[in-house]
Amino acid sequence: MKIITTIAALSLLSAVSFATSAAQLVTNQQAENLRPMGTISVSGVNGVPMDIRQQLSDKAESKGAKSFRVIEAYNNGAYHATAEIYQ
Repeated sequence: MKIITTIAALSLLSAVSFATSAAQLVTNQQAENLRPMGTISVSGVNGVPMDIRQQLSDKAESKGAKSFRVIEAYNNGAYHATAEIYQ
């Protein structure tokens, strides 16, 4: 249940666009038209889902990606999230 709640929270945050956000969070439907580059993950994130989104965005940009899609997220004392990255 925690994973569903976390993914839902991340999806809601995707509606909010940040100028400082490097790579953009995309939906499953949007990702269908993009070329995958691999996966990234962040662990031990203390804070709110927005912090996870920012860390995933920064990591995706450092790999040369323009967008990312969260494929796994959970909170077990600290957040962990995995995302597929796209060109």
